[in-house]
Amino acid sequence: MQLQVTNSPFSQEQVELLNRLLPTLTESQHVWLSGYLSAYFRAAESVPAGTALQVVSAPPAAPAASPVPEVSISAASREVTVLFGSQTGNSQRLAGSLARKLEENGFQVTLSAMNKFKPNGLKKVENLLIVASTHGEGEPPDNAISFHEFLFSKRAPQLENLHFSVLALGDTSYEFFCQTGKDFDKRLEELGGSRLTPRVDCDLDYDEPAAEWIGNVLNALAARFSSPAAAEAAAAVLVEAEPAASPSEYSRTNPFHAEVLANINLNGRGSDRETRHLELSLEGSGLQYEPGDCLGVVPQNHPELVDSLIRELGYSADESVPVNKKGEESTLRDALLHHYEITVLTKPLLEQAAKLSSNGKLQELLAAGNEKELKSYTEGRDLLDLVQDFAPWQASARDFVSILRKLPARLYSIASSFKANPDEVHLTIRAVRYESHGRQRYGVCSVHAAERLQEGDTIPVFIQNNPNFKLPANPDTPVIMIGPGTGVAPFRAFMEEREDIGAEGKTWLFYGDRHFVTDFLYQTDWQRMLKEGSLTRMNVAFSRDSEEKVYVQNRLLENSSEVFKWIQEGAHIYVCGDEKHMAHDVNAALINIIAHEGGMSPEDAAAYLSGLQEQQRYQRDVY
Repeated sequence: MQLQVTNSPFSQEQVELLNRLLPTLTESQHVWLSGYLSAYFRAAESVPAGTALQVVSAPPAAPAASPVPEVSISAASREVTVLFGSQTGNSQRLAGSLARKLEENGFQVTLSAMNKFKPNGLKKVENLLIVASTHGEGEPPDNAISFHEFLFSKRAPQLENLHFSVLALGDTSYEFFCQTGKDFDKRLEELGGSRLTPRVDCDLDYDEPAAEWIGNVLNALAARFSSPAAAEAAAAVLVEAEPAASPSEYSRTNPFHAEVLANINLNGRGSDRETRHLELSLEGSGLQYEPGDCLGVVPQNHPELVDSLIRELGYSADESVPVNKKGEESTLRDALLHHYEITVLTKPLLEQAAKLSSNGKLQELLAAGNEKELKSYTEGRDLLDLVQDFAPWQASARDFVSILRKLPARLYSIASSFKANPDEVHLTIRAVRYESHGRQRYGVCSVHAAERLQEGDTIPVFIQNNPNFKLPANPDTPVIMIGPGTGVAPFRAFMEEREDIGAEGKTWLFYGDRHFVTDFLYQTDWQRMLKEGSLTRMNVAFSRDSEEKVYVQNRLLENSSEVFKWIQEGAHIYVCGDEKHMAHDVNAALINIIAHEGGMSPEDAAAYLSGLQEQQRYQRDVY
């Protein structure tokens, strides 16, 4: 909801300030602010005019379904700072849940994104809790970069009075699993801090370890301040992965089975790519979303791979195996189809598998000093390769599935506006197919969508809010969108939203793919928007249509002066797509543009761009 002068008692300046602030607040901050305002005006009634007011502690959040008992702790002891570094929102949600639990136990909480926290104030902090994800190849998420750089700089202070703990989120399929959290944990210790509790590293299925960490943190704080009531309450902690006030009963842990309304190939005849446009019904779910959010899709493994795996192991497809820690069971074939990851090999998986194999070559591969060989083996191979390469296996089907991790949901940037498409959600999914080690490989979710998902079928989904990729609160703000390939998906949502609300701000889209004729995703949409004026400008780069390959970063540089002019006019810049190459190249192009057009050194231009990022004028959804 946008405030306007006509629908509120505020001036134009106040409306603009509020519209910029309110969409950026977390649920915990909303609760705190409402309590603060209430306390402020109650206090104002009892003090002389002109006296400064200060609310000394944040009011507790609204009670959860099973509230933890409140604890009486002295004001000096209950100050806790919770910082999060989050790219897609998971760490931010967990940090919000942690803050609510702390407030329910009487602690005064400062909850902040790392790039909003003034690092010079770190030496004044006594209790610090960090929730941080790892992005790309061991890199901090965008909103943690400045804090990470500060901690590892010469400016970082000694922190002998600091008590801290770190919750790290990551994915074991990546080489640098939870690296950002590990970095923070190690560096805080080097600076003299003491751990409240040991760091916990979470894989994609993070609910239980995160809940355990929160409970341990509450225990440690209670023990530090001699609060047995808080220690008792800590045992009852349940992590809230979703906002407490979610309007829907469906979530990541309880997905909605959405019906497929349409499944269309966006690529033209003759293309070597297949990109599916999916339209799913959310009717009856209560689920809602905003442009920039993601849809989590729980896919199915490829039936041919499942059947080959069962056959190779010599198990019966119909024997019963557990599918979760609750004790629920299904047939082995159903478990491998719907519940377990079988397409990715990780070092932790191989270490567990070595206990079930009598083949000494697996132990040799895992031996110290063989990291390069191990990495080479796991790349491009799956569970069937492991089973074939290191037979014989001395394990029952139940023992074998116990070493597998849960099949993770796939997150896709939503390609539609909820306002423009009520009770629907649209996705843009490129089918992944390739040959590796003599066998055809398939992207789990993308090929499920391309080959086996028909109109009328259902698929489990949930909304993943992404607070770090949002349109400007003021619809008159200029917007620059950079999204090659399927990275253009959220910008279709952006444009549908801006059309629906009648936004007046200028819009500029940079789009690229391989061939104009066969690979121009949503071409008719963009042409209509250009004709009607909702899309102000569009520059395209089709890399295979010319002798010299041209990409979106080249188009940015070609329009250097105009891009910089838009930035000076207050434009927000959005980048979506490949993190390894495109996002780095675009970032370098933007620094080049700012340096050249602004008369700055490369270092000053990089700092300028970082400043835009901290102001949320430069946002990225890269993977």
